[in-house]
Amino acid sequence: MRNELPNDIFERVQQLCAKGDDLAKLRLFDEAVQCYEEALDLLPESVAQWEAATWILTAIGDARLQQKQFAKALQPLLHAMKRPKAIGNPFIHLRLGQVQFELGNEVLAKDEFARAYMGGGREIFDAENPKYWAVVTSTLKKPPGGW
Repeated sequence: MRNELPNDIFERVQQLCAKGDDLAKLRLFDEAVQCYEEALDLLPESVAQWEAATWILTAIGDARLQQKQFAKALQPLLHAMKRPKAIGNPFIHLRLGQVQFELGNEVLAKDEFARAYMGGGREIFDAENPKYWAVVTSTLKKPPGGW
């Protein structure tokens, strides 16, 4: 991404996202989302081509998930999946799985959790509610070396 976006845009996007991250750590999620959306608006035309769009949309979805606004978290995460370097990213798959689970989309949740596990291992679930890991262990066959 650094080589593609003009320097001034790249720096401003990074500043806004850092501010959004700081606000999210303070659990000021609406304010964080405002920063992320402002950063997204700075991206040049054809937003879908920018890797920055992937992590900005993921941050928006993550903030909404933390607020338990699952329906509002779904679209940004689905859009993030259509952006560069999203497929196979364990964190994005985890967040999308959590949203799908909370919305009652069990089959889609299982698929996303499996992808998160395959890319990030057991550790990616460590800081999450154990109910998500339970979906993995009840869905996938236990590996030969164990979980």
